[in-house]
Amino acid sequence: MISIVRRTLRHCLTLALVLSLGACALFQGRDPVNISVIGIDPLPGQDLEMRMAIKLRVQNPNETPIEFNGVALNLEVNGQPLAAGVSDQRGSIGRFAEEVLVVPVSITAFSMLRQAVGLSRVQNLDGMPYVLRGKLASGAFGTMRFTDEGRLDLPKPAGGTW
Repeated sequence: MISIVRRTLRHCLTLALVLSLGACALFQGRDPVNISVIGIDPLPGQDLEMRMAIKLRVQNPNETPIEFNGVALNLEVNGQPLAAGVSDQRGSIGRFAEEVLVVPVSITAFSMLRQAVGLSRVQNLDGMPYVLRGKLASGAFGTMRFTDEGRLDLPKPAGGTW
């Protein structure tokens, strides 16, 4: 009787191991999506807030399409939160394809004040760091998070001075 239980347990463990290895093949890693901010347009604001529409180019470098049902963004400039926004857009980004998404964001008066105080300590606005964090929502296991960071390089006038 004990040998039957052991044999059954061993078969169950072997089956579980084989199934878990097969499941690993289903959840192969994806390359991260490439996100670029390609435009910022003003939107009507209310009272003490500013609103902007951030245009993002989203590139899918994977062999499978990305289905999404929402977008969220947070923008930090100079290490301080500046803007946040969400959109309930739905769509699909095909395999090895790209789409342009437009996400409205809000900038509160307090965020603007925090940025103004931070800018008063800066000698030069050129090279100020920014970080854009966001996600493309697609259910519990399909959400894709992304980060884009860099430095704001202001255009130089033709003569080299302002």
